[in-house]
Amino acid sequence: MATIKDVALRAGVSVTTVSHVVNDTRHVSAKGRERVELAIRELGYVPNAMARSLKSNTTSTLGMLIPNSSNPYFAEIVRIIEDRCFGAGYTLVLCNTDDEPHRQSVYLQVLAERRIDGLIVVSTGDDDTLARQLNGLKVPTVLLDREIADPHCDLVETAHMQGGLLAVRHLLSLGHRRIACIGGPQGVSPSEQRIAGWRMALAESGHGTGDADALLWRGGFTSQGGYEAMHAILRAGTNDIPSAVFVCNDLMAIGALRAAHESGVRVPDELSIVGFDDIELSAYTSPPLTTVAQPKERIGALAVDMLLERVGGRRRDARKVVLQPELHVRASTARYSGAPAAVPVSVPSSADTRKSRTP
Repeated sequence: MATIKDVALRAGVSVTTVSHVVNDTRHVSAKGRERVELAIRELGYVPNAMARSLKSNTTSTLGMLIPNSSNPYFAEIVRIIEDRCFGAGYTLVLCNTDDEPHRQSVYLQVLAERRIDGLIVVSTGDDDTLARQLNGLKVPTVLLDREIADPHCDLVETAHMQGGLLAVRHLLSLGHRRIACIGGPQGVSPSEQRIAGWRMALAESGHGTGDADALLWRGGFTSQGGYEAMHAILRAGTNDIPSAVFVCNDLMAIGALRAAHESGVRVPDELSIVGFDDIELSAYTSPPLTTVAQPKERIGALAVDMLLERVGGRRRDARKVVLQPELHVRASTARYSGAPAAVPVSVPSSADTRKSRTP
């Protein structure tokens, strides 16, 4: 592997001159710079990034933690953020925590050792130590999607409760009155806020407030979680089956669509379904999914831009930006017909899916 001394010898200049060309720390004549750059190309010289970072106290590297790399919503957000980082001259180190607080803690330590310039975090749902860890890391941090109690971090998120309101108001406008909700795991703030929007819409309409808890089901934020929760809803019996379901993310809604199909329940003729996120796949389900769209492009761009403001010292105070969602109406919702849904087939229950009851 070529060294800086090899480049200097090939170019006929000093090691110091090569260093100035590589790090752009001092003016070098056009002729001298051309010889150095030619020697670098011919020898395939790669500068030592760690040594450069020690001199400049920056690495041009940002870190990002996400809770589930298999969720298309996070994959789409990562693509947007990575493109924005690359355009600004930064590389992105991505870590998937799998919603495990211990893994999140380990990855934070790994990123600290890499001396990243800034960090974007989608936190796990139940880690009370994260704020202390982030303060110990002492790098600018932007929280995305899931907020934690830390006044030092920036935050970019969607108005999740407003999204729940949009979804259920849409179903109410179609004449649905018995509207169930499939929420995500307890303690995950976006899920809790979306459920709160569902409750608020029912309360506004005066329908379903008395038995709202009986209409709330939970599962993992996965297609399997939605699949199992929908089967559990359909096992309740023909008279208790809701005419519509608000599902708190699109992956779960896709699973719910499959469960309805397997049970002989036609969507949207007998059951309307609304998701949340507007992942790209939601437009290609059968039927295409009505969903609450998060402004992913703005979320990703703002997260990077706000982080680089702090990295560059252009702002010190933390900012909180809450973006408004939009309802994208597709073919999975229709006007309430008043006819009961078909009797579903029976499937084994799962311990992962349970009806939520208020104690």
